[in-house]
Formats: sequence, structure tokens, C-alpha cells
Amino acid sequence: MADPRRVEFGDFLRSRREKLSPKAVGLPMGRRRRTAGLRREEVAQLAGIGVDWYIRLEQGRTVSPSVTTVDALARALRLSKTEHAHLKALARDGARSAFTREIVPPSIRRMIESLHQPAYITGRRWDVLAWNAAAEEVFGFSQFPERDRNTLLLVLTNKQTRKFYGASWTEVAKRMVAMFRATHDVWAGDPAFTELLTRLREGSPEFVEWWEAHDIRSTISGSKTMHHPTKGVLHFEHTSFQANDDPALKLVIYTPVEGGD
Repeated sequence: MADPRRVEFGDFLRSRREKLSPKAVGLPMGRRRRTAGLRREEVAQLAGIGVDWYIRLEQGRTVSPSVTTVDALARALRLSKTEHAHLKALARDGARSAFTREIVPPSIRRMIESLHQPAYITGRRWDVLAWNAAAEEVFGFSQFPERDRNTLLLVLTNKQTRKFYGASWTEVAKRMVAMFRATHDVWAGDPAFTELLTRLREGSPEFVEWWEAHDIRSTISGSKTMHHPTKGVLHFEHTSFQANDDPALKLVIYTPVEGGD
């Protein structure tokens, strides 16, 4: 059976190849092109590797590309720094333990409970593991069953949350999918991630479309406008931090701002 990470590696190569025009890399369009993207042999040539070898990589076969090969592919496909890092992560060998739900240390729980602004902790699968009173007032995490306390499920499959973000929902949700892609692909094939992916596919037609695009984005700070059912329009700046106790834990803090963008 194929290694799921190798399959994602190949799918990512194919998705970037199909989005890159010949003109962008100085190649003639030609008359017989059926699509606007590059051909496999063109990527192989640009990367300085054999066509058969590249085809095996794109097909997700159990082959281990060297760092040099990965870097050459990144240059050939004009990958961004985030995309390049993602390709390198997928190319790494080594056994990976099955996913287990993280446990938030008491010291971190006490820390977020002491904050006045909304704050919560998520794990690798984006499950919401702990939150403070201010976050409860805004997001109401406690009203959802534990298996539904996942930021992706809440934003993409919950109708009330969709209203919560108003006109900005599409932008917020699409960005989240691209950020989660980077995490998921490294955990591809793990039962916990497969179960989450199935729920997202079943609950959100938009997710299916965005997922197939295979876009990758890094986690960044930003701002959000929310339409709370009782508090009205809320404007926040948000940022996140990794915990030293367990890098899988991410602290997300929302700071209220006046007026928004």
C-alpha cells in the first residue's frame, strides 16, 4: 500500500505543475497543449531530473527524493517559501506514531484563564482543547459536544458560525483550509485525520472544492469581524503562539479593536 504522505507529495507536485503556465518559466505555449499547465517532462527538465523519476514522484510511489531534488523541484515549480517547506516536510522519511488527542498542562490552562481577552488552545488537528471565560462569551465552545469542538468543523459545517462571520466567511474559511492542508498532508492516512476529513467533505461543499485546489498557506496573524447574536458586531486582531511544553499546542488570542479595518 502506498505511503499516504508520498501520495500527498505527488498530488502537491501535480497541483503546482497544472497551475504553472509555460510562459511563467520561459517556455513556448505551443499549439497542442490541452491544458495551461506544464507537462511532466518540462518539470523534469527544469528540475534537472529524469522524466521517469519525476513521474514516479508524482504518482506517489515509495521513493525518497533527496534534499537537492526537493529544492530543484521547488525552483522548477516556482514554489513559495511556505510551499517549499511543505514539500520538504512531505519528503521526510521516518515512522510516525498514531495521532492522540493532546492534553493541556494545568499551568497553560491557568494562564489562559487569567487573560481578559478571548483565548483558547488548539491541537494538531485543530481541536479546541481549552478556553477562557472571554472566549466562551464570544464563541460558546461549551455548547458543542467535544467531538465537534474543532475550529474547522465549527467554521465550515456549522450554519450559525457561518452567519457569525457574515460576508467575510468565504475568505476566512478558504484561508483556514489552505493552512490546515499543510498540517493534514503530514498526517495523511492517520485515522483521526481521515475521520475529520470525511466530516468536512460531508458537511461543506465549499470545502471539497478548496481542498482539491491543494493550496498551502502558513499561519499568520490578522483581523476578523464577527457578528455576534447578542453582542453585535465585534472586531478583533488575532495571533497565535506555540507552547514550549508541547509544540503541538497552539495558543490563539483575540484582542478587541475599535472599528476593524
